[in-house]
Amino acid sequence: MNFASDNAGGVHPRILAALGAANAGHVPAYGGDRITRAAQDRLRETFDAPDAAVHFVASGTAANALALSLAAPGWGKIFCHADAHIHTSESGAPEFLTGGAKLVPIPGAGGRIAPEDLIAALEANGRDSVHAGRNVALSLTNATEWGTVYDLDELAALTAIARDHGLICHMDGARFANALAALDVAPADLTHGAGIDILSLGATKNGCMGVEAVMIFDPALAEDFEFRRKRAGALVSKHRYLSAQMLAWLEGDLWLQMAAHANAMAHDLALGLSRLPHVRIDQRVQTNAVFATIPHDLHVRAQAAGIVYHPWPHSQRLDEGEPVSIRMVCGWDTTPEDVGATLEALA
Repeated sequence: MNFASDNAGGVHPRILAALGAANAGHVPAYGGDRITRAAQDRLRETFDAPDAAVHFVASGTAANALALSLAAPGWGKIFCHADAHIHTSESGAPEFLTGGAKLVPIPGAGGRIAPEDLIAALEANGRDSVHAGRNVALSLTNATEWGTVYDLDELAALTAIARDHGLICHMDGARFANALAALDVAPADLTHGAGIDILSLGATKNGCMGVEAVMIFDPALAEDFEFRRKRAGALVSKHRYLSAQMLAWLEGDLWLQMAAHANAMAHDLALGLSRLPHVRIDQRVQTNAVFATIPHDLHVRAQAAGIVYHPWPHSQRLDEGEPVSIRMVCGWDTTPEDVGATLEALA
């Protein structure tokens, strides 16, 4: 019963089968193969973005850092949520690949930036100052690090502010499929239709072995991406194995089916937890993550039962008798039996 992360799960059988099929024969390297072209075309079709530049990398950190390097020079400032993955969990990769751009964190409940807080941050940081740098980009995470989502109106409001201030808009979509399944809207509407210029589309957390796509909806931003990817060591030579995963992931809306299942498991888990004495659900469950505070004795019981999750935040002291705040994440391969056995063990 592992709820540590959707990174911890396995690879969907259809993805594995696609990798096996791609293994036959010899094909051009570095993305010059028919599988890569087919996966790129499928993404353009799926997102109703025929002019988008589409490139594949093997990790979300590479996708985010390379995407932001298109938007920000070394003297640029990138605005993001204080809990954004690019700020807390990528070891300075965005700063490194942009040549020194500064991340400006903005606080906000539930992992989301409010329009008024973005305006305040922009005003506080000025713009186009040779001393302070230049405001160049806004990065939004959807679904957020707290499992919440920006809906279409919220995205449009934030990107409109960004546009008014001359910012390029990036979306960290490591769990984009979960957000899309939760909102039940078209991929185009949640990205370029809402003002997003560049999307880091994550598939690794949702059933793939390891592939992310960088979708650049504004072709003017895409010119030197391939040079940047190569220079960063992120161009995979046997590229067909990335592309084969993405193609199978999209086939028959498998990506959305897996995300919807993970979301449903999280809702069932949260509902069951909420019925236990002295358990508090700390965040509205919109996607596949459950944030809760549980009594310390329940935490001890969970550990003894082999239930795996992360204390959240990690910095908690976990003193005896004190409540424990936790994060539990469901994946495409979380089963109703996993949820049921977990709740039974804790009841």
